[in-house]
Amino acid sequence: MRKLFGTDGIRAIAGEAPLDRPTIFAVGLALAHQLRATHAVPSFVLGMDTRESGGWISETIAAGLATGGATVANAGVITTPAIAYLTRKYGFATGIVISASHNPWQDNGIKLFGSDGYKLPDALELAIEDEIFRLLAAGTPPQPSAAPALPPVDDLYRHDYERFLRSAVPGLTLAGVHAVVDCANGAASAIAPELFAELGGRIELTHYTPDGRNINANCGALHPEIVAAETRAKGASIGITFDGDADRALFADATGRVVNGDAILLLAARALKAEGRLAADTVVATTMSNMGLEAALGRDSIRMLRAPVGDKYVLEMMQKHGASLGGEQSGHILFPHLATTGDGLLTALVVLDIVCRAGRPLAELVADLKVFPQVIINVRVREKRPLDQIATVAEAIREAEQALAGRGRVVVRYSGTEALARVMIEAESEDEMQHHAGQIAAAIRAELGA
Repeated sequence: MRKLFGTDGIRAIAGEAPLDRPTIFAVGLALAHQLRATHAVPSFVLGMDTRESGGWISETIAAGLATGGATVANAGVITTPAIAYLTRKYGFATGIVISASHNPWQDNGIKLFGSDGYKLPDALELAIEDEIFRLLAAGTPPQPSAAPALPPVDDLYRHDYERFLRSAVPGLTLAGVHAVVDCANGAASAIAPELFAELGGRIELTHYTPDGRNINANCGALHPEIVAAETRAKGASIGITFDGDADRALFADATGRVVNGDAILLLAARALKAEGRLAADTVVATTMSNMGLEAALGRDSIRMLRAPVGDKYVLEMMQKHGASLGGEQSGHILFPHLATTGDGLLTALVVLDIVCRAGRPLAELVADLKVFPQVIINVRVREKRPLDQIATVAEAIREAEQALAGRGRVVVRYSGTEALARVMIEAESEDEMQHHAGQIAAAIRAELGA
């Protein structure tokens, strides 16, 4: 069982274990050592989001890599999917992103991509973990005091990624489109202004002036109601909002209604099927996707499979079943014919292209998605004990499942990136939904509450 890596890399409060300097240095050293088995001199490309801790974390991990005999290219502030793309294009042994995605500015993290542009397999993450713990137990070597291991930022990488985005949706023009684009004061802030400026239309950028501490702060995909309200207030036709590292995107229609990842999966599935490119007429979603999505897809004879939460697990199921579309309600959308990982900017361009070619507003294109009432309660926990081994919690879950059998769903799981238990319930009756969610959350809080 992994102790450092969650569902999306290592994540913690910057400066505290496992994101303290000795551990970060050990991560770099272990990575270099592991890759020396297949690369004489492994090369890495490194990028980060806009958190104020990104600089020293990047320098520290680069020092570990250099000590281990690796070379490092510096892409600077850039999105997570950009690093995945660049790693694959240029044949780097591994891509590294310093980001905590949607978490607050105090947190940070380390995400890794293999040379194929995909997230590292669990087995390799475990091997890296084992070496990190061995290095820490032995006392990692002191950091070298010579020239910095992290070279200056090379803007070539950012420009190359922007060219890829434009080429992925050829012929897209936003003439006549009025869009509000919320960059979450994150990594998208470094790319969206230049990218959208070349596509025409009337684009109003918001939250694109990061100061190191305002990333995700009352903006971005964590607060999609903000862009939804701005879209309606400005009379825009569509709103787009990213998370801190821009690997996911959410939307808003002209009425000010949030359009989440479920609706985007429906929109994209229909477009791909109409073009004869929806492989096996199958879409992979997750356990968190609404029952309404499954019903809407079914009306178009499209099968929906459910993977565990986490885009890497969605991708695994897509590959197993040969699916060409998958994603999460949170806005991670996977287009494997275009990219190896979820990409918020790419998703935004694909959605804009579908809407423009359809000549119909976003709200109309997903109007038949009837969403079952759903509630998600996050309970902060001090530890992550197996929930089925806690009698009171297991009983509350059983009661909810029996009461809602055939009329709803119960999903209770731990977050892979935060110290949270998530209680999600869907039901035809909102009263029942709230009652059972509250009962389960109370049981977890009583046993594990932080």
